[in-house]
Amino acid sequence: MKINKVALLIGFAIASVLFLEVVAHADEADQSIKISFNQAIEIPGQVLPAGTYLFKLADPNDLDLVRIFNSEGTRLYATLETVAAERREPAGRTVVILAEQPDGRPETLLQWFYPGSTSGHELVYPQQEEQQLAQDRQQTVRAQQTAETGD
Repeated sequence: MKINKVALLIGFAIASVLFLEVVAHADEADQSIKISFNQAIEIPGQVLPAGTYLFKLADPNDLDLVRIFNSEGTRLYATLETVAAERREPAGRTVVILAEQPDGRPETLLQWFYPGSTSGHELVYPQQEEQQLAQDRQQTVRAQQTAETGD
């Protein structure tokens, strides 16, 4: 009987460690990350005012849909179609690729990369707008400090 209690205790300890390991990686699975912009930013279909936004995959098994929420994750601003984007080297911080717009329009968000990843998300724009964006000057912006992952 004493052996059964020990075995049960060891089994419970192992199960607890495995459960905690899964919970610790939950943010990586859906790539939830908070990104702050100090100026308005254009995304497909709308302009987001300066502020902090929570970016996350709509479904961790589908890398082609990204949702953008307010920083608390309580208000959905957009669900956007994306295609895979690649970088040569991973960065320890969130990386954002923006396109400068003419005539004082807000910069356009083209791509974002989760910290430590070489695979990212390129936002899909209507074909005519995408052609114009390809001609605009693009800049890479790395987060000023380690990005805060969402809950």
